[in-house]
Amino acid sequence: MKQDNLNYEFTGGARLWLMIGMVVGVLCLGWTFFTDDALHTRFWSNFLHNSVFFTGIALMAGFFMCASITAWAGWYVVFKRVWESISMFLIVGIPLMVVMGLGIMFHLHHIYHWADPAMLDINDPHYDKLIDGKSGFLNTGWYIGGTVILGLIWILLLGKIRSISLREDEERKEGFTKHYNIRKYAAIFLPFAGFGSAAMIWQWIMSIDPHWYSTMFAWYTGASWFVSMIAFTILILQYLKSKGYYSNVSDEHFHDLGKFLFAFSIFWTYLWFSQYMLIWYANIGEETIYFKQRITDFPVLFYANLAINFVAPFFILMRNDTKRKMGSLAFTAGLIIFGHWLDFFLMIKPGVQHAAHLTLGGDHGDHSHGDASHGAHDIVHDAAHGAADGAHDVAHAAAGHGESAFELGFNLPGLLELGTFIGFLCLFIYFILTMLSRAPLTGVNDPYLDESLHHHT
Repeated sequence: MKQDNLNYEFTGGARLWLMIGMVVGVLCLGWTFFTDDALHTRFWSNFLHNSVFFTGIALMAGFFMCASITAWAGWYVVFKRVWESISMFLIVGIPLMVVMGLGIMFHLHHIYHWADPAMLDINDPHYDKLIDGKSGFLNTGWYIGGTVILGLIWILLLGKIRSISLREDEERKEGFTKHYNIRKYAAIFLPFAGFGSAAMIWQWIMSIDPHWYSTMFAWYTGASWFVSMIAFTILILQYLKSKGYYSNVSDEHFHDLGKFLFAFSIFWTYLWFSQYMLIWYANIGEETIYFKQRITDFPVLFYANLAINFVAPFFILMRNDTKRKMGSLAFTAGLIIFGHWLDFFLMIKPGVQHAAHLTLGGDHGDHSHGDASHGAHDIVHDAAHGAADGAHDVAHAAAGHGESAFELGFNLPGLLELGTFIGFLCLFIYFILTMLSRAPLTGVNDPYLDESLHHHT
């Protein structure tokens, strides 16, 4: 049995399998790009989907760790290096989101409808008063600037907490000297993460459907990230224990993680229902279309989302002893990770599909290739004179007035989507295990370590 204050040994076998998975992801992204439509919509939406999913999980790890530090919690301290490692994936995730912003700036994709200059020109026939009214926030500068500024703040604060945590081990004695500084930076991080994440969630995801708005969306998305983060924590700890590490992580710790998995699956469902119920009850056209489109064109995913992310974990984890059974807990955690990946698929793909249909169908100019005005004129001219009826049908369906044709990669994930997910997943795990290999798995001088070692529920 390895000592728990040693570094994790990232072996060549584990590295090889994870690198193979990353290669699969790259190949799937490349195949998607070269077989995609003129706007590479499927490629960019897959890139966004996985980038935002794993970036948000990293942010939630940092947020929960800082919340626990600020609350003087001690139960998690024995495995705090896992959350430190997950949170540092922001070093990778934030640049990925910047790439999405640069794609807007250089007209490489048409994921965000508000980025079309025609919609902001009052003299253009495609002018959209509602989008123009939101242009003070929905613009490339806010997207890239907010991602860079907030991302750097998150990374610097979490990096500072980790560096102090590592220096705390070098003191060779218990005490609060370093821990006071950790608590200070954790308290600073919380408002930047809480309010900043809401702003970036609106930019990264909600603005894909720019006519739609929900005050609950940031909470809903954050809950999806959070429960996925807890699921990853459970699986990583189980993997490390299977390799002889973390013998000091007991069933009591897994029981608490299982309770968080259970509780926040219910909380996510509460937000899912509340958002749906309020919009359904108000019956305002520009609000209800968000759910109308998903129920009509994405029925399998819409109902599977609720079944996987609520019904299954609710009945599996309802029994108290299930949270202590490693097999049941691992199965539920894996199911939840995949289920919330599908949840983000359902958040992103319908709006992306709608925007692509409108652009390729001729309702809005395509400024992603060559000169913006000429590209827009050419597509509108071709749609009007070469395929007027077909363009009208596509736009009509995309607007929610009928069922659109089934598209693999949009209405349901295809093999390319699953392969891309595997690639990002392996990148995520590779990064975490690399970080774990660079520091002792347990912070031996943390003043709350003894409380964590004797944790009992």
